Amino acid sequence: MEVKLFIRDDCPACPAAMRACDGIAELSVYDLTDPSGFAEASALRVDATPSVLVVDSSGREVAAWRGQTPAASDIRAVLAH
Repeated sequence: MEVKLFIRDDCPACPAAMRACDGIAELSVYDLTDPSGFAEASALRVDATPSVLVVDSSGREVAAWRGQTPAASDIRAVLAH
């Protein structure tokens, strides 16, 4: 599984979301101010930061926290299954 984190530089909650994802091996970070980050966010219907999505190997969304910071334990619980 992969964790996708969507952030913006001016997002006050994004540093906490980054800390929640700290240490996750399969982490991809997308900055919505970057064209490629914006494109990935659009493809996955992400319109708020921070957003954390967990996707399986086929790209299917397993869990998502859009516009909020999940607890690190919640992310790790999803990854453990």
